[in-house]
Amino acid sequence: MAMYDLVIKGGTVIDGLQTPRFRADIAITDGRIAQIGRVPASSGAEIVDAAGKVVAPGVVDLHTHYDSQLFWDPWCTMSGWHGVTSVVIGNCGFGFAPCRPQDRDRAMLSLSRNEAVPMETMKVGMPWDWETFPEFLASVDRAPKGVNVMSFVPLAPLYGYVVGLDEAKSRAVTDAELRRMCDLLVQAMEAGGCGLSAQILGDVGNVQLDYDGTPMVTDLMSERDLRAFCQALGSLGRGVAQVTSPLETAAFMARESGRPIIWNALLADGALNQHGGQQMSHREALKRLAELNEQEGTRVFAQALTTNFASEFTLEDYNLADAIPCWREALVGTVPDKTLKLADPARRAAMKEVHEQRGGLFGAGYPLADIKVHWISSDVARARELKDTYEGYTIGEIAMRESKHPIDAMLDVAVAGELRVGFATPLLRTPPESMREIANAPVALPGVSDGGAHTKFVTTARYPSELLGLWVREHEIMSLEQAHWRLSAYPAMAAGLRGRGFLSEGSPADVIVYDPDTVDSLPAERVWDYPAGEWRLIQKATGYDRIIVNGKTTFVDGECTQATPGRLLRHGTD
Repeated sequence: MAMYDLVIKGGTVIDGLQTPRFRADIAITDGRIAQIGRVPASSGAEIVDAAGKVVAPGVVDLHTHYDSQLFWDPWCTMSGWHGVTSVVIGNCGFGFAPCRPQDRDRAMLSLSRNEAVPMETMKVGMPWDWETFPEFLASVDRAPKGVNVMSFVPLAPLYGYVVGLDEAKSRAVTDAELRRMCDLLVQAMEAGGCGLSAQILGDVGNVQLDYDGTPMVTDLMSERDLRAFCQALGSLGRGVAQVTSPLETAAFMARESGRPIIWNALLADGALNQHGGQQMSHREALKRLAELNEQEGTRVFAQALTTNFASEFTLEDYNLADAIPCWREALVGTVPDKTLKLADPARRAAMKEVHEQRGGLFGAGYPLADIKVHWISSDVARARELKDTYEGYTIGEIAMRESKHPIDAMLDVAVAGELRVGFATPLLRTPPESMREIANAPVALPGVSDGGAHTKFVTTARYPSELLGLWVREHEIMSLEQAHWRLSAYPAMAAGLRGRGFLSEGSPADVIVYDPDTVDSLPAERVWDYPAGEWRLIQKATGYDRIIVNGKTTFVDGECTQATPGRLLRHGTD
């Protein structure tokens, strides 16, 4: 008679604690690891043959925006495909609770631009059966989940609830309003939030703006407000803060709260950050992080962008050029508004000036001439003609053929295609030595997955597979023991996820079984699997034999079992 629900036989165990790898069987029952050692096959109701495979803890993804997607996609894909068994939502100060019923559209409008989640998808896909943050967590608790979910308490909804998002941008909040928001933060954490989150990028050079092109409310937050929130966090004696900001803002938050701060983002020199221009070299950032942690007595972790960067975009949806005024102005509004503005010679002149001054598309790291017309929607008026003429060609080739400035070449194609033209950037490859430096930094947490956000542009939620395949297997920047500690136990510890991120007897059975020789991301593809018929860009994974959450298998060889064993993890109790 079987003693265990599942026995994983003969795998190479890498336990997530930097312990040297060893060969062992793992027995699982009632959602937990019951035994690690030699376990007879006859004692398991189900046997997984892991010979030649690595058995490791499930990945903990700290930076996601699945706040809406989890309600229609229990496995939080892409993360769920790439070995992630626990996600943290509510990052960057953005979220949906607390929120009064009459303010729901306004809350969704913000997310439709700054995190590029389609508006109709959110309207159709979310149950909206909450007003307060504790009620939101209760809704997440009720929802079927294929991964574990923990949540930050985002600050933007607090401003929306107490003051009103637009009102709060126009004036300083009163002392009474600030006290009320701090009380709501504490209440939310007492219900299970793991800490506060905010984006504080100011009003200049910011690429994650509100629906109308103005900064997010937290971008405009005063030092007084931020101090009060941090002190409220500190009053609980637990919890962590996540911030997308200059590094010195994170340092201020660490001093004021006495709590750990997870700072976004640490970028290898030459990497393009989807959240704005790099403010300092990675070596300068690492030096300052060492000072903060080792000398000043603060705790500041850094989320490191550990994927090579490529993106696809359409000018119907794109918002990551918002740091440049002429592009921001042209890309705000309805599709007809944008089409008219992008056809305007005067606006194009300003865009060309930026291009000549700063180089690359949007003044960033993409050589404009190398960007390719990847696809043109089949339902635009001149689809066949446009496809035959432009699909598969680079902007440089089109510009040369038509004797045009590259900006005109790109925008003429976009306008002719009613903005439903998909452009693809070349892959920006991080030098392996630079990646070695940031990924192995003492306080670096790999990721910046942005899972659930920018889903028509980027696929950085593939980061676990890229770390294990490209960076460890191909470039040998660290050992697998180090990689699994940084993917699992270290982020779990940083965020206060108790008892997860490692394999030990008695711990929750969040486990991945994979082939270290083949683990990888598959090529990018477009899929129409969002509510309201919306599409997204994805990269699936290969090489994962099993992904197991709380003792139940969610994926076998990339195929979903439809099991939903994930749990809401309430900080302070789970």
